[in-house]
Amino acid sequence: MSLPPGFLDELRNRLSLTDVVGRKVMWDQRKSNAGKGDMWAPCPFHHEKTASFHVNDKDGYYYCFGCHAKGDAITFVRETENVSFMEAIEILAREAGMPIPERDPQAQKQADKRSQLAEINEVANRFFRLNLSQQGGAQARAYLDRRGMKPETRERFEIGYAPPGNALLRALKDQGISVEMAIEAGVVAKPDDGRDPYDFYRDRITFPIRDARGRLISFGGRAMDPNARAKYLNGPERLLFDKGAALYNHGPARAGCGKGQVLVVAEGYMDVIAMAEAGFDATVAPLGTAITERQLQLMWRMSDEPVIALDGDKAGLRAAFRLIDLAMPLLQSGKGLRFAILPEGQDPDELIKAKGREAMQEVLDGALPMVALLWRRETEGKVFDSPERRAALDKSLRDAIRPIADPSIKGHYGEILKDMRFELFRGKRSEQQGGGGERRAWTPGKGRFNGGRFGKGPAVPTEGLKASLIVSGDETQADLMREAVVLAVLVKNPGLALDFLSQLEALQPRTEDHAALLHALLTHAEVEDADELHEKILNDVGRGPLDRLLSHPHVQITPPVRKPDREVAQMCLTEELAKLKARRGYKAELDEGLVDLLAAEDEKVTWRLRQAAEARNKATKAEAEDKTEFDTAENGLELSRDERDAFRALLNRIAPEGQK
Repeated sequence: MSLPPGFLDELRNRLSLTDVVGRKVMWDQRKSNAGKGDMWAPCPFHHEKTASFHVNDKDGYYYCFGCHAKGDAITFVRETENVSFMEAIEILAREAGMPIPERDPQAQKQADKRSQLAEINEVANRFFRLNLSQQGGAQARAYLDRRGMKPETRERFEIGYAPPGNALLRALKDQGISVEMAIEAGVVAKPDDGRDPYDFYRDRITFPIRDARGRLISFGGRAMDPNARAKYLNGPERLLFDKGAALYNHGPARAGCGKGQVLVVAEGYMDVIAMAEAGFDATVAPLGTAITERQLQLMWRMSDEPVIALDGDKAGLRAAFRLIDLAMPLLQSGKGLRFAILPEGQDPDELIKAKGREAMQEVLDGALPMVALLWRRETEGKVFDSPERRAALDKSLRDAIRPIADPSIKGHYGEILKDMRFELFRGKRSEQQGGGGERRAWTPGKGRFNGGRFGKGPAVPTEGLKASLIVSGDETQADLMREAVVLAVLVKNPGLALDFLSQLEALQPRTEDHAALLHALLTHAEVEDADELHEKILNDVGRGPLDRLLSHPHVQITPPVRKPDREVAQMCLTEELAKLKARRGYKAELDEGLVDLLAAEDEKVTWRLRQAAEARNKATKAEAEDKTEFDTAENGLELSRDERDAFRALLNRIAPEGQK
């Protein structure tokens, strides 16, 4: 709806920002000057004790020097009430006594009809609530008592009872409400076979369903008869009610989100009520169906990252997996979902009653990001012991994230899933090579797996693998020697590990001896006395690994090992770690890039492989140059001694000594 010119200016002129804000704050009388419209208060948008929230009534703007919130009266109402722009306009216009601009005649007619239907539902609601309190509602009250619903909670959520028969239809007729309008409101039904109209809700506990503006748009009904065809029943879809675009407890939950609470999405009416009783006011529920796209958009208007609280049974997980597919194409920067999986066999109502609010809070605090649940869906209960099965996993992951429209979000999903895949297969290799070991579980939010056979360090090969053909290759053997040199230099030059912490933590040693030694060196990185460090390493790993490391001929000839020197050792470590990183980076990119993991673009894969190859070639070139001796010619160029000697030998064969 468009607003006429000057409407907003007139609205702002009629309102005092101090009056609008004053409903939500306590003014600091020492700092404020009401005469000048210069008011100060603790900020309503963040918790604080000092008055850093400033209102300039003359200009009609507010600003917080703590959280930097700012705006005018419309912005303030939108933020504190969690309403849309037009809803904020309507609230302020009513307060200012200004009429809301009328819509076009057809739209106004529809709005008038919706208001009439909502009023019919209000009449029905009063009838249901009265029946709950009378003799006919005794069984319903007994059921609510067994569920632990307090009388004040029944009042808060306007719980009622629809008696058997057509008592409501008769009551509506007595108040002059036509059968046709009652049918359109959804509280009376008319059979298709021509039979007489009848009450839609019969012998059911009723739960009023209101929209975000508080209009009563329909009801939910819980059958008292255990043999009823439908245990829970929502009203029929009509002009006023579209169950795919409505949420139970929408208005109160929106207000709770406006106060800083996280939006929680439960499965049913009783779950929402139990959560609200426990203090989780920002809780909603879809209306008896799977969450729809429109409901998801409503949730994101209230909260950037709603928490979906689902039962821990198979049905709950299936609902979560369906929601993942629905949400994927709708994801935007800052708009996501988290999933709180409850203990199997318990819903929020049961968990809170059994273990209290703290148990529910713990479940919500441990909510998983959507990418973790996606990984669980694609891998749980599956075995990836062949290239074909691993390729199938790659394809399923690519297909799962392909609908994401935002390239940045899709890229981040791909990176996280790639890390998960790498850890899964690396863990499996370690199990196969080591003859056992525990499975690893992804730790959400930390970018790593926990548990595993080597809980404090990376997975490493066993003695059987070290003796295999895999390790007997020249490049792998060279990497092992470089690892040994790095570790030996650190052992002989104490305190140096502190200068290379990030590189050492990412080293991922290839043998158990190396892994144990590296862990000990990092544990005692601050030790600067050689004898003390040697003693601590012996206590941690034993004499065997240390003796095997220092007895290797390649290690013994390394200058900073033969004769410790901090400066030389720093140069040695810088070079060796750089070469290890280049070699292993190339291998990792080759392994991952060739599979084209997680729908990476062709150009991206090619670029990654080219960059890795260049880094590896530089390392190889540097290594080759290490083995070549050079002399400096008179013109300043470096000449290989082998090439120089070959050239002189050639001259000796073709010319006498005196003619050279």
